[in-house]
Amino acid sequence: MNWQRVIESQAEDMIRRPLPLPCCLHDQLQELFIDYGDRDYQGVRRHATVEQQHGRGERREYYGAAAPQGLLEKWRDVRSIGMVFRYRQVGDKLSEETSFFLSSLPPKVRALAKHVCGHWGVENSLHWSLDVTFSEDQSRIRKGNGQEIAAGFRRLALSILKQDTTLKEPLRGKRLRAGWNNDTIQAILTGIAA
Repeated sequence: MNWQRVIESQAEDMIRRPLPLPCCLHDQLQELFIDYGDRDYQGVRRHATVEQQHGRGERREYYGAAAPQGLLEKWRDVRSIGMVFRYRQVGDKLSEETSFFLSSLPPKVRALAKHVCGHWGVENSLHWSLDVTFSEDQSRIRKGNGQEIAAGFRRLALSILKQDTTLKEPLRGKRLRAGWNNDTIQAILTGIAA
């Protein structure tokens, strides 16, 4: 499976994967939360947040519960399961998203909400950096594993550019200068100013 560890906090991991999940685990979590909903979410902890920023409104509803026995047998470190339902309104456009997650943290919904929200911030920041620096959204790579390979190289290059202290320029400027001048790319890779 292609699960990503996205949060590490005091030796605890949260494992999250957004919809759609092409596996039986997504269906199992969805069925569990539908069942909880039919019972008016008894035994499930809930937390809601509302934000109004930059002309958009967003409401997030977090649900957390202890992991059922069936999951504990398959996923040894799982202590809780969760669902996040997000409503976002920008102008007249309303969008909804549902995400499920497994966590090795206890089922304290406010703590889980903080970790999930923090992960979205990291993910959005990374995506923005990749798009501005490498125009990732404009990539036309479609063949075979090319997308995944190119994304890996972009993330590696972004990490190298972020660690560079030899140039006082934005990441995009560093990337462009490195492509134009061999001395610049050598300075970035070695950390020694040219």
